[in-house]
Amino acid sequence: MALAIKKLNARQVATLNREGRHSDGGGLYLVIGPGASRRWAFIFRWGGKLKEMGLGSLNSVSLSHARDKAAEARQLLASGRNPIEDRRSQVAERDAATTFGAFADELMKNLAHGFRNEKHKAQWTMTLTKYAAPLRSMNLDAIGTDDVLGVLQPLWTSKPETASRLRGRIERVLDAARA
Repeated sequence: MALAIKKLNARQVATLNREGRHSDGGGLYLVIGPGASRRWAFIFRWGGKLKEMGLGSLNSVSLSHARDKAAEARQLLASGRNPIEDRRSQVAERDAATTFGAFADELMKNLAHGFRNEKHKAQWTMTLTKYAAPLRSMNLDAIGTDDVLGVLQPLWTSKPETASRLRGRIERVLDAARA
């Protein structure tokens, strides 16, 4: 008869500091590395080899959320799918489907609370909608320097201040998309 693994509790998760893998059962582990780095991992066997799928750091993923993620991974394994490859394909689909316009709008929602007044928010929205219109329908990974220059060049001579601000805003959107 196999020994039952004791599940981790919130107190143990908060106080464990010994390096190594600490099992919660069902393939879920709290991995404590050097320097007290702490992360969740789901360990499973695929093609005769042990695989480790990261589920996030302890700072960003709670014990219950890690258990939910591990349960989803076990369901994928039960249906004959590799959870690591499944996650990679989902990320690739999401990234390929994201356009500059959709990402810029989403970023604006997140940045809006930091603006000092509504006028500033309106200026950001207007410049990214009106002047960056040719970029809005493009996938983020397809936008190159030439595309950005094509948007900025007509503005440099007539509205240099607007062009400069637009360049900074486009740069901020593209940097956030890469992060």
